[in-house]
Amino acid sequence: MTVIAIAITVATGHAALAVDAPAAFSPADAMNIAGKNACMGCHAVDRKIVGPSFQQIAAKYKGDAQAQARLETKVRDGGSGVWGVLPMPSHRTMDGADIKAVVGWILAGAPSK
Repeated sequence: MTVIAIAITVATGHAALAVDAPAAFSPADAMNIAGKNACMGCHAVDRKIVGPSFQQIAAKYKGDAQAQARLETKVRDGGSGVWGVLPMPSHRTMDGADIKAVVGWILAGAPSK
């Protein structure tokens, strides 16, 4: 479940919308899930392998309120054209909660702790 938090900045009077990662995820769990689902065969935390690093993905989608849902779909269905010509294969057998956890971890900058 995605948690949506609304913070109101009293000093400026502006509202900000932040989308947090799934509540029951830890970086160690997400890294384990990514490893078990072949994500690490094409991606690394901090360097490009076949696909972009998880940190590059986090930077590209920083501030994008739709990124969590869009990347969950991309992991499940696969895709191409955003990072080059090589397609990312679909992961249709990957559990939806696992996809949410991994995408949330990636968008958080793929922290190790």
